[in-house]
Amino acid sequence: MAEAFTIHDYAARIAAFLDRHPRALVLTGAGLSTASGIPDYRDRDGARRGKPPIHGPDFRKSDAVQRRYWARSMIGWPVLAQARPNHGHRAIAGLEQLARIGSVLTQNVDGLHGQAGSHGVLELHGNIHTVMCLDCSAVFPRAFVQGQLEEFNPQMAGADATPLPDGDASVEPAALADFRLPYCTCCGGTLMPNVVFFGDNVPPARAAIALAQMERADALLVVGSSLMVYSGFRFCRMAHAAGKPIAAINLGRTRADDLLDIKIEETAERVLPLALELLTKGSEHTGRDTPSIPLDGGIL
Repeated sequence: MAEAFTIHDYAARIAAFLDRHPRALVLTGAGLSTASGIPDYRDRDGARRGKPPIHGPDFRKSDAVQRRYWARSMIGWPVLAQARPNHGHRAIAGLEQLARIGSVLTQNVDGLHGQAGSHGVLELHGNIHTVMCLDCSAVFPRAFVQGQLEEFNPQMAGADATPLPDGDASVEPAALADFRLPYCTCCGGTLMPNVVFFGDNVPPARAAIALAQMERADALLVVGSSLMVYSGFRFCRMAHAAGKPIAAINLGRTRADDLLDIKIEETAERVLPLALELLTKGSEHTGRDTPSIPLDGGIL
């Protein structure tokens, strides 16, 4: 009979892993933010749900694709904008303050790590809360663009649609015929969310920073990611090739299961706060001068 593990056993394993490897790179994915009310992309087998995503090259060359994106985003983004960090995000911020992790690399575009108080965060795929002009490179808050969308398309105000990942929503194509696009107030140009779309590459300078973080790290902790997208999976390959241990907290299969030293099939918002508590108590017993961080993110 397989041995049964409790949530405290899982937390103890992660705490011990981070105690041995205090410069670990933490790589986070959509599974971390589901407890904040943001849907994720994949099921437990790593298969993508729903229709194929919009690709960057298609967005840039097609008004129809832009209308589809912005109409869906007009309905879906407010759900994302109202999301708040959960216990998993706050625990990662606490581990950073406790000096038990090196840096945080996130595949998420929701900005919740920053809201939780993390400082050493690199947003690999950008941030959905900013928008860039493709013509003059001006940058706008996404909230400003939401005002444009609602002013130009009052017929869609209050529309009911199922929220989808990253501020998307299900909107019927028939609703898009008369949809007016937002535009750059500096030059009148085309606006695009400041994120890495499918079909596009992570900007080289950002990718170089991420690779340098992995090189400096003494281990890799994956949180809430199936690693099915290569931009995340590559860090597991790098860590494995360098002989650096890899742990993962994720519900379901990951692309790197055969590379993992530790696999915890649980949610981050349950495991990480307990791991932080264990490490905080350990630091107190050894006399380290470290803050005590409660689950609401404040410092006592």
